[in-house]
Order: sequence, then structure tokens, then C-alpha cells
Amino acid sequence: MKPQLLKINSTLAQCFSYRRDREPQQHNNWHYHEELELLYFQEGSGTQFIGDSISSFNAGDLVLVGSNLSHYWLFDQQEHAPDFQYISDVHVVHFKENFLGDYFLQLPENKPLVALFSAAKKGLQIMGPTKGEVVARLQKMASATGIMRITLLLESLALLASSPDYKLLSSLNSGLPQPSVNDVRMADIIDFITHHYRQQIKLAQLSERAGMTENSFCRYFKKHTGKTVVQFLTELRIGHACKLLVENELSIKQIYFETGFQNSVSFYKNFKQQMHMSPLAYQKSVLAKLKRTTLK
Repeated sequence: MKPQLLKINSTLAQCFSYRRDREPQQHNNWHYHEELELLYFQEGSGTQFIGDSISSFNAGDLVLVGSNLSHYWLFDQQEHAPDFQYISDVHVVHFKENFLGDYFLQLPENKPLVALFSAAKKGLQIMGPTKGEVVARLQKMASATGIMRITLLLESLALLASSPDYKLLSSLNSGLPQPSVNDVRMADIIDFITHHYRQQIKLAQLSERAGMTENSFCRYFKKHTGKTVVQFLTELRIGHACKLLVENELSIKQIYFETGFQNSVSFYKNFKQQMHMSPLAYQKSVLAKLKRTTLK
């Protein structure tokens, strides 16, 4: 899908922007922008799309999205919330690579920063001790102003640039094609899939929605997403299955029905193909890691 180019509002009074989003609608469209984006999810969970990566996200996650890398967060509805509402509380920082001037990045001391910005073009999931240190600084930004706010961002970037506590999210670098008149149509298709993937979605439904023949739609979808409809749907379903496995509240059978698979054979085959382990092995591995983290 060709994402929307988003223009970040900025003023002459500040060299980067910080905000705190409590409305999930701020993040539920497929887009990209020149600015890098540092996000801390204080509350909320769901499915994140970064480049060609589809995975679950949860409260406590910290992500750095590089310049012009497409991204999108689909928040889950929360059963314990009033009227089954969506919940989100996200600290968001937008900044350009040269937010302190072009010469700043040319300084020899800032080579690790240049490398960080380059790595972020595939999206970075921040983990370990580094996450806690950066989150503490993001939380202080809410009340900081002027030089203190700049200092907090620089400290955060310095921590990230010197840390191995991250994993790459997308297999593709940013550098996406510019939007075209087809964006609205493709955005509608992706929105439909992401809200109905738990049900059976037929190719005829999607092609009719796009106003195309099935063959034309398949070529169109592959051209814009780099994936077939089946691949995209499967990755989305497996991403949601991973989240449910970690929550450990449903049986495997309940999970594959909840995520849109019709039988266990299909679920196990696709899960192992995407995650390189069985659903049960994945669940045990992640829960063991969470337990070790809790005990520290």
C-alpha cells in the first residue's frame, strides 16, 4: 500500500515536537513522514505495521521509526474500558535528522547518531535497560521546556545510539514512492482488512470493493504492499495470535478461531512458517522471558 505523506505541524518556536496522544485515531492511518518518530506506549495494545513488519504491540513498548518509513497502529478495544472503548496513552516525539542543523551530524562525535538514524529506517523496537532510561526522559518532556527539552531528547538519542538493546522490525528500508490517486482506494482496502481479518474475507469482496476484477486487484495489491492478499492476511492473523498467546487467557483452539483460521492444521502451519516455532513453543518462550524480567 502506498501510505499517505503526513506533514507534521511545527513552529519556529521549537526544533522538534513532543505530544501525548490519548486518542487512538492519531495513529490509525497508514502514513509516513520526513521526521523520525519516537513513541512510548504508556497505555494501549494492538497490532503495529512498520514497513513490511506486522506484529503486536503492548503497553510499555518503545519504538523508533525512521524517516519516510511507513507505519500504522491499530489499537485493540479494551473489555474493561467503559463501553468497550479503545484505550491509548502514547508519548510521541517527532524530529528531523538535522533538527540541530546540518553541521551537527557532521561532527565526528556524532557518527553513532548517524548510524542510529540509518538503522531506524527499518524501525527499531527498543528493549532492555535502555528502554527504561529513555522512557524516563520522555516522561519528563511533558513538563520540560526550552533547552531542558532539547537536552532530554539528546540524552535519549545518545542512549539509543550507544545501546545494543534493540531489534530491527522491517526487512525493508524506507524511501517509499510518493502517494498517488490510488491512496484512498488502497487505504479503504487495508482499513477493511484490518477490521475484519478475524472473519473470512474473500478475494471477490475485496476486488468488488476496489472496483476491479479479481486478477487486476491481485496485481494492484501486490504492487502496493509487496505481498499477496493471503500473505498480508496471514501475517496480520499471526500477529494477533502472538498477542493472544502471550495474554495466556485462551486455548490454542480458541485462538485460531479468534484470529480467523478455520482449522488447526492451517494455523500451526502458517504460525511455524512465520515465527519459526510452534504456537506453544512461542508462548512458553515469551512467558518465560516475561517471568525472568519480572523477577529481576
